[in-house]
Amino acid sequence: MRAGLITVFCCLAGGALAKGERAGDFDYYVMALSWSPNWCALEGEARNSPQCDAAHGWVLHGLWPQYDRGWPSYCRTGHPNPPRSLTRAMADIMGTSGLAWYQWKKHGVCSGLPAAAYFDLSRRAYESVTRPPVFRKLERRVSLPALVVEEAFLVANPQLAPDMVTITCKAGHIQEARICLSRALAPVPCGRDVVRDCAARDAIFEPMD
Repeated sequence: MRAGLITVFCCLAGGALAKGERAGDFDYYVMALSWSPNWCALEGEARNSPQCDAAHGWVLHGLWPQYDRGWPSYCRTGHPNPPRSLTRAMADIMGTSGLAWYQWKKHGVCSGLPAAAYFDLSRRAYESVTRPPVFRKLERRVSLPALVVEEAFLVANPQLAPDMVTITCKAGHIQEARICLSRALAPVPCGRDVVRDCAARDAIFEPMD
């Protein structure tokens, strides 16, 4: 089944939210990878985001501390906010420094780590997963089952099992691949509120410019 879904794609290509929790109190991480052309088509271009001026593929939306059910946000922390130079340095994998800043304020503070260590961990998480190269070869917009995207990540990353990755959709588009990782960045099963996949059979996937 897996090989068959990838073959189909290649033919086409040508929970609950908590606030103000104690920093460092969580069970695992969710790494969210966003397909930049889809985000730009849905909302980024309307915002005149500089992310949409570059040829980004899968960008790091965020590394989110997660409970087994639900997630913390805007945690209390004694660590200072990152300097602009640090968030700017994350733009190569996050699209913009503004996203890096927002992710720190909402999620990074809940890691219990200083900002520099959190962003270093985020980069290592991003680099620990192979983004399937087939998506960069698209020459036109296609519609495909969301399951094809999940299978592509599983083929490219044999260390992942189906319950460790989930694909989300938004407004008829593939939105994100979310991968669950331990504090040490080892793949782990996702919680029940994370593992639910998009079931769309005709989700839109935009090509890179």
